[in-house]
Amino acid sequence: MNDEPQMILIAGPYRSGTGGDPTAMAANLARLEAAAWPVFAAGHIPMIGEWVALPVLRAAGAGPTDPLADEVLYPAAERLLARCDAVLRLPGDSAGADQDVAIARRRGLPVYHDVAEIPRREPQVIA
Repeated sequence: MNDEPQMILIAGPYRSGTGGDPTAMAANLARLEAAAWPVFAAGHIPMIGEWVALPVLRAAGAGPTDPLADEVLYPAAERLLARCDAVLRLPGDSAGADQDVAIARRRGLPVYHDVAEIPRREPQVIA
């Protein structure tokens, strides 16, 4: 592995299995975000598609259960994957996360299934 930090897309359930319940979606987002610290602590840059898509939806006057959401959530993740170096696939049924993994594999990107699989970078000294 080179010495540069990887931008790692954290993929897992967000809307899946929630029936549109905002509390359940918030809990799923919290699980995605809980993986951000271990990715960062390993010396990399965590990224979650909803961090991009949800503000875009709000700016369009929509939310995650609006029909517009499918036109924003999935494309946002796909566009991010053009810039990401790897995917961390968290457990749970999710068509969107499965799609992220498929795109990553087509692009030859590593797909991790546990934060322990992510290569750790040596701490960098800032001069």
